[in-house]
Amino acid sequence: MRKLTFGFLLLPFIVFSQIPEYYNSIDFSETGEDLKNQLTQLIDETHSVDLIYTPEVWDVLKQSDLNPEDEETVLLIYGYDDNDNIPQTDRSRDVDLSCHTSGCIGLWNREHVYPKSLGTPNLGTELAGADAHSLRPADSQMNSSRGNKPFEDGSGTATITSNGNFYPGDEWKGDVARMMMYMYVRYPSQCEASAVGVGATSYSDFGDMPDVFLEWNTEDPVSEFEKTRNNIVADAQGNRNPFIDNPFLATRIWNGPEAEDTWDVLSTVSQEEQITFIYPTITSDCVTIHNNFEQNQQVTIFSVTGTRVDVALENDQVCLDGLTSGIYFISLQGVSSQQTFKVLKR
Repeated sequence: MRKLTFGFLLLPFIVFSQIPEYYNSIDFSETGEDLKNQLTQLIDETHSVDLIYTPEVWDVLKQSDLNPEDEETVLLIYGYDDNDNIPQTDRSRDVDLSCHTSGCIGLWNREHVYPKSLGTPNLGTELAGADAHSLRPADSQMNSSRGNKPFEDGSGTATITSNGNFYPGDEWKGDVARMMMYMYVRYPSQCEASAVGVGATSYSDFGDMPDVFLEWNTEDPVSEFEKTRNNIVADAQGNRNPFIDNPFLATRIWNGPEAEDTWDVLSTVSQEEQITFIYPTITSDCVTIHNNFEQNQQVTIFSVTGTRVDVALENDQVCLDGLTSGIYFISLQGVSSQQTFKVLKR
């Protein structure tokens, strides 16, 4: 055990980094297959509720997919025009106009964004087939038009491509990419990403992630709607979509275009910053300092008022369980640089 060495901290110039407590078990120094396998274990173990396809999935979608501009309606994936008097292209619809019969024109139903029939085996309507992270409200005709067509790149609004595949539309392509990544990581043998995406797989080391999904993940960033939806689905079934929480995880696993690093931790420029970070940043117990670059960094903790806090560092962990709840700042001072992280002690 060693005591923390205190230094001078300029609070106004701090860059905050936030890794949610949900990811406490993940070693983010890993990349590629190792990181993917960690996330598979996490979202499997935290998937604590297997939703019943009917009625529970309906109930979740009527909350998770509410239109933030009109909460009497749900957003319809692949939709793009509420004013052309063509139901198939509608972007939103009354939440109560869901289809539970054979005649569904003008109604919305549940779209398996990862088609059931493309799974190995078929997803059915249990577990993977009832996973709300991959189910979205869709106009019934649009749903039928998409069918089980794999996704292919395109531009503009949703359309069947010249190759007979499906482009989800500029507004929805990032959503689709992150859902397909989730399904592959959650059900790696049943829901291969390459079965549902058309085109090259040149970015990923093992050729297991279509380039188009990595490109869409970058070109169409996470929306507030996706973030809210992720929270509601997580409340319902226990696990989260990591690629909504931080799209840069896809870059860490499969390479390709650099996506947004929501936590502002994993994509830092210098070598030292790339491998020095702390996790979790929201905790009631301890945080781990991961640093392989510089072994003799000074570690300093301050309260939000700037008061230095005397806490022991043992095995690269700082335990805050003896401190009152609130915000603390952990400063790592090396020979050539200083990094400061904000931690919320619950």
